[in-house]
Amino acid sequence: MATKDDFTPEEWTKVLDGILAAGLAVSAVDPSGWWGTLKEAAAATPALTEAKRDPNSNDLIQAAVADFERSNEGSILAMRERFARAKPTECVQRSLASLREVSAIVDAKAPDDAVAFKTWLCKISQQVAEASVEGSFLGFGGVRVSEAEKATLSDISKALGLAS
Repeated sequence: MATKDDFTPEEWTKVLDGILAAGLAVSAVDPSGWWGTLKEAAAATPALTEAKRDPNSNDLIQAAVADFERSNEGSILAMRERFARAKPTECVQRSLASLREVSAIVDAKAPDDAVAFKTWLCKISQQVAEASVEGSFLGFGGVRVSEAEKATLSDISKALGLAS
């Protein structure tokens, strides 16, 4: 089982950034207004909490959650700097590029844990996509996951090497 020690500091930072990138890609593709954006931003938290409490989570996920919680503020600041002044489509593309990089790193350094870790990142993306209703007006109408979000979820899966 892989742990933080199996990665260089730069690689580990990228692995942690992947947690944010998984949610950011979906959130940026179809902005949901102020309230929806807050709901989407908070949606990744349950995935972290579940993974932390799940005795079946692999060591790589456990290590990433533990470090992400400790360095959350630093990771958010680094991501904010990287995505400053980026348009939503640029945020999506940068997030997908980050996830491709994470996929390659995890495949090389933690092949036994890679599929579970990447599946977990997809789960985070799905939870963010489902956090807010898209296209509603005053709470009426809309859909749970927009077509743009569905397409981005597919792109995320592909970026992580989980779909063809």
